[in-house]
Amino acid sequence: MTAAERIFLVGPMGAGKTTIGSQLARALKYEFVDCDHEIEKRTGAKVALIFEIEGETGFRERETRLIDELTQRPRIVLATGGGAVLAADNRRWLAERGLVVYLKSPVEKLVERVRYDTNRPLLRTADPEGTLRAIVAQREPLYQEVADLTIDTGRLSVKQAIKRITSNLPWTP
Repeated sequence: MTAAERIFLVGPMGAGKTTIGSQLARALKYEFVDCDHEIEKRTGAKVALIFEIEGETGFRERETRLIDELTQRPRIVLATGGGAVLAADNRRWLAERGLVVYLKSPVEKLVERVRYDTNRPLLRTADPEGTLRAIVAQREPLYQEVADLTIDTGRLSVKQAIKRITSNLPWTP
């Protein structure tokens, strides 16, 4: 097995990592794991509550331990949290252990997609759109740094995005 038989999805909240990742995994007959959902499953607490109790730092520590573990699993499609790229260790493990796909989308589309999602602790501000713009601006260079492939999910359907990813795999699934 090569590291490339693992697919890691990175990108901002609302870019489609969970939606595309779960369907991509099904198509490839790979395991699918959403990092945020796995943290919730293991802790029995929502991400928002973890942020409230432990702060972003505590959450990021949990996330980093989990990414180290999950990036070593064979035949996996992993949807990382939007901020996973903030940690240098995460970026290194993602880049070294699999194919990294950056799901990119215009901020306007991201805002539209996450508008009613109450499980986004970083958007609990007076100006969620401005906050999201700042988050994307900060993380964009990190997404680009780690990505082997960039897919614009603002213009493609889920099916088209999956086709674009599978047609660019450096191995035969």
